[in-house]
Amino acid sequence: MSEMQAAADTLQQVGWGVSIFGSARITPDSPYYALSEKLGQRLAQAGLPVIAGGGPGIMEAANKGAFTAGGTSIGLNISLPRETTNNRYQTHSLQFEYFYSRKATFFMHSAAYIAMPGGFGTMDELFEVLTLVQTRKVPPAPIVLMGTEFWSGLFDWMRQQLLTHKLIGPNDLELVTISDDVDEVMQHIEAFCSDYAEHLGRGAILPTE
Repeated sequence: MSEMQAAADTLQQVGWGVSIFGSARITPDSPYYALSEKLGQRLAQAGLPVIAGGGPGIMEAANKGAFTAGGTSIGLNISLPRETTNNRYQTHSLQFEYFYSRKATFFMHSAAYIAMPGGFGTMDELFEVLTLVQTRKVPPAPIVLMGTEFWSGLFDWMRQQLLTHKLIGPNDLELVTISDDVDEVMQHIEAFCSDYAEHLGRGAILPTE
């Protein structure tokens, strides 16, 4: 509870952000690392804080992009056998002992979610946010998967199995956008944030000039 309270206090001060999920095993020479870094940069330039896991790989790339662009770069750090140090590209570092509180923090104050290629942890985070948005336990938000080659097979299977057997609703897969185009993703997120803030009547989520 103390971890979640500390995180809530920090995120309340920072404002709405975008959570980026992805593998710690992606190396800096991977095109997915470069793509994640570019996303972090573009989000920072749009005035949106980046929330990532604080470790290496995709997490480091997202934090690095936001940090070097002069934006807000939040790391949700947890010590694991393969992630013994936090990446250095963080303006706000939160330390966690428990996966439960760390994962819940991703969903506290996110205006959008982006999943890059990853393993079990990334899949866990992706399906958690899909469940929360589907069941309306968190506000509606863009859920974007970057890497069509990586993700398309999974969603083909969901159409063939989950949708065919009516294990999900007919519109549930429309919760997700799969893309390789950073411009398209940014337009989608920025448009949603502006429209949603107007709908709530509480001012823009994105900063105004």
